[in-house]
Amino acid sequence: MKNIKISAVSYTNTKPFLYGLQHTDIIDKIDLSLDIPADCAQKLIDNEVDIGLIPVAATLNLPYWEIVSDYCIGAVGAVNSVFIFSNSPIQEITTLQLDPESRSSNNLARVLLKNFWKITPGLVVNAPDYSVNPNTAFVQIGDRTFGKKDQFKYVYDLSEEWQKFTGLPFVFAAWIANKSIPQDFITEFNQALKTGLDQRATLLKELPARPDFDLEDYLMHKLDFDLTAAKRKALYLFLDYIKAL
Repeated sequence: MKNIKISAVSYTNTKPFLYGLQHTDIIDKIDLSLDIPADCAQKLIDNEVDIGLIPVAATLNLPYWEIVSDYCIGAVGAVNSVFIFSNSPIQEITTLQLDPESRSSNNLARVLLKNFWKITPGLVVNAPDYSVNPNTAFVQIGDRTFGKKDQFKYVYDLSEEWQKFTGLPFVFAAWIANKSIPQDFITEFNQALKTGLDQRATLLKELPARPDFDLEDYLMHKLDFDLTAAKRKALYLFLDYIKAL
């Protein structure tokens, strides 16, 4: 069988998965590429890869998709890496700049604006840079947010806000295939991912320490990697909200 082509996110939140894929025998059965979330999704949409760790909103652009793992990038409450940063309360913003690297987080922000906060600011896509004018806020995700919480007067953790709105956890990205994948590969793939999660303490020793961000708390507590029944429910509810935007 030819190698399975896989695209994964290159952020810190994916490093446990990458560790498992790169330190087990499955590495000889895959072609692995590392991308930003939006590019992971596009590669799967364009059939350049077979499996992607993609923002869940991107599944709406796939004619066929299936979840192929028991694991995801998720959180129960605050995740500490997906934010709206602002110098005004959310009710006072008139413009929201979206993150060019994300699909799901931008859509999550839009869902919360409409259904939870009930406001309609102007949305800016691909702004040349992030503005923090008094009534302008911005979405930002991933490693670029590390250490930024203290730089802004108002900080909204979107996973935490989703839980306030729905009472559910949130799934930012899931392992999605655009075609049927052999079950024996899925079983080995899941085991490799679990191996990586089980080695998070070892992985943390290899990561550069950051004085402005608690990586151990992030990888061991803030992120919640199991794709539970509650997270699956949240995933499909989120897709329904996106369709209604």
